Amino acid sequence: MSNYRWCVAIAAALVLAGCGGGAQGGSGNGKAVALTKERIRETLPDDEAMMGWKESARPTAVEMDKLYRSQACPIKGNAGCEKSRFYGASTFRHDDKAATVTFLIIAYDSEQAARQAYDVLWDGYYGKRAGQRAKTFGIGPIGDERDARFGSSGFHGEPGAVTQTRVGTTLLWTLAGSAGKDKGGIDEDGVRDLATLLAKRARQAQNGDAPSAALDG
Repeated sequence: MSNYRWCVAIAAALVLAGCGGGAQGGSGNGKAVALTKERIRETLPDDEAMMGWKESARPTAVEMDKLYRSQACPIKGNAGCEKSRFYGASTFRHDDKAATVTFLIIAYDSEQAARQAYDVLWDGYYGKRAGQRAKTFGIGPIGDERDARFGSSGFHGEPGAVTQTRVGTTLLWTLAGSAGKDKGGIDEDGVRDLATLLAKRARQAQNGDAPSAALDG
């Protein structure tokens, strides 16, 4: 199973788990706040935010438990999931480009916890999700910390990319891939736009605003 089919499967599992929880707004004073399950669901891009893309798995958030820690932090001892509260995902496809993207979020109870988990998860797992011969690339000054790699996935060398960003108390991932080379698939600019979208929505949520950032088209 390719990295990106795996991500779709994770998103689908979250949908089956359902979502809910009370909303808790952030503060408007710029201080990072711990987000609720409902705020995580709202942060994940939806149909309205993803012009040109079709939803494969709707935005869903769940409480972090033993099962989801094993999926979100598949490292020995589920390292990186310490003090995590919620886990969320949504998945989209772009038929014209034969591309897919999965957005993932882990919400922590503090900015310090998210900061401590950042390198653990990038170095120990997510940084390797871009496939063979992956190279780093810049995604601009988004979030408080950020990394990105572009490589290949699948049996035929289809392009694949992963970005990881920290915005306050959350860690965010954009995992993008292409089902084929003949329709353009994905490129660095497209992945950069997707990662920026997720980071902007996370910042809006932590500022106490309704996440409204969307792709330009």
